[in-house]
Amino acid sequence: MTMIPHAELLSAATLSWLEQPKLLFINNALVDNLDGSRIAVLDPATGAEICQVASASLGDVDKAVQAASRALQGTWGATTPAERGRLLWRLADLLEKRSQIAQELESLDVGKPLLETLVFDVPQAVEHLRYFAGWATKLYGQSIPSSLPGEALAYTRREPVGVVAAITPWNFPLAIACWKLAPALACGNAVVLKPSELTPLTALWLAELAREAGFPAGAINVIVGTGLEAGAALVRHPLVNKVSFTGSPRVGREIMQVASQDFKRITLELGGKSPNIILPDADLHQAVEGAMTAMFFNQGEACVAGSRLFVHASQSAEVLAALKSRAEQIVLGVGLDPSTQMGPLISSQHLERVQGFLQRATADGAELITGGKQHGINGYFLEPTIYKATDTLEIARDEVFAPVLTVLEYTDTEDLIRRANSSQYGLGAGIWTSDIKAGIRMAHQLKAGTVWVNGYGMLEAAMPWGGFKQSGIGREMGSYALEHYTEIKTVWLNLL
Repeated sequence: MTMIPHAELLSAATLSWLEQPKLLFINNALVDNLDGSRIAVLDPATGAEICQVASASLGDVDKAVQAASRALQGTWGATTPAERGRLLWRLADLLEKRSQIAQELESLDVGKPLLETLVFDVPQAVEHLRYFAGWATKLYGQSIPSSLPGEALAYTRREPVGVVAAITPWNFPLAIACWKLAPALACGNAVVLKPSELTPLTALWLAELAREAGFPAGAINVIVGTGLEAGAALVRHPLVNKVSFTGSPRVGREIMQVASQDFKRITLELGGKSPNIILPDADLHQAVEGAMTAMFFNQGEACVAGSRLFVHASQSAEVLAALKSRAEQIVLGVGLDPSTQMGPLISSQHLERVQGFLQRATADGAELITGGKQHGINGYFLEPTIYKATDTLEIARDEVFAPVLTVLEYTDTEDLIRRANSSQYGLGAGIWTSDIKAGIRMAHQLKAGTVWVNGYGMLEAAMPWGGFKQSGIGREMGSYALEHYTEIKTVWLNLL
């Protein structure tokens, strides 16, 4: 048996679950895959193997989708809205009760600090399950007055889209899974969830929790596999009615092309290169602390990271000095260690990709302020890194998805809006100012799905989440998400 990394930092309950075989979850049962192949799940802090999970092939994907389709024709399809709400609330209660396991699995699998799973990942998952539990009984249609001759009654009703393929990334596996599962299930859909093969543990654990909560067979299915095989087969499957994907723009384009063949509904939450703007009248201490959180939370592996920091030229030296001092104080280490403030990158391949960005940034003339080197001899750690650069450089244009902050100077506030909006992305943006009117005016001018003023990264289940431009299509969270998980049917009754 493989020795589980950092076993001394894990609870007995987490170790017990990790020691069980990691199989596919289909039709409320743990089942082996058809060909017996396995994917090794690695600890990014050491590169050691945590465990192996069954890898879904084309036939396994079909089994999961068929199970979801049957559920819609059977018990799950007949479940009342009130019962759907109760099941989601019960799942939230179980997740909250056993939150330590979820926190430890997420920290071990992703590498993120345990504190972040405590204050963000698990609370986000619980909050979304409870929020959408409340919506299950409130999916109203309308009675619409008809102007046609004679007497008629016309009304609309919301019905489930059908089988939903939910494909989630490796940076926030549990939270984003619940962002998709909760509204889909509240609306009465059946779900096939495919987590990233790099971080599948909390999704598999959550599926077992859902079974305990009482969800009927087929309502929730979880398959692990590569995007090229399992992900592609899931998107192509003729019984899948909707695809909800969070990940890279490249894969998002591929999903759009495949989904267009049979007009599947899609929502896409993709990349970002978010501007974070410090106006000259801002509280610089508050702004620097906010910029640190915006960039280095979750190792910078966040699509909404505030990776382009705009600073007035007159304050650039002061802000850079403060950022450098704060960045060099960050404690890197194993996520499960309570003293850790920033963990490793997700994989050796990702670390190598990021190092390529840094090498090209230096060659292109960007000024390295701090960091830029691999940290330690084990795992995939990168020092918190800060560059001073210009807008045209790759490091300021493209998403690095790592703890790499690019600082950009400005003098003209009007031109600042153009520069901030010049990115192909439009997921988030931040503004720091003591003039709230100026902050609101600028927020209305920025092309981004979410704009924070004197803060960064606040999220809650009731507020819609998504991006402009190449940051995606559609919205997650809030009542806006329900539009993507229901079809509208019009019913006419001739009363003559």
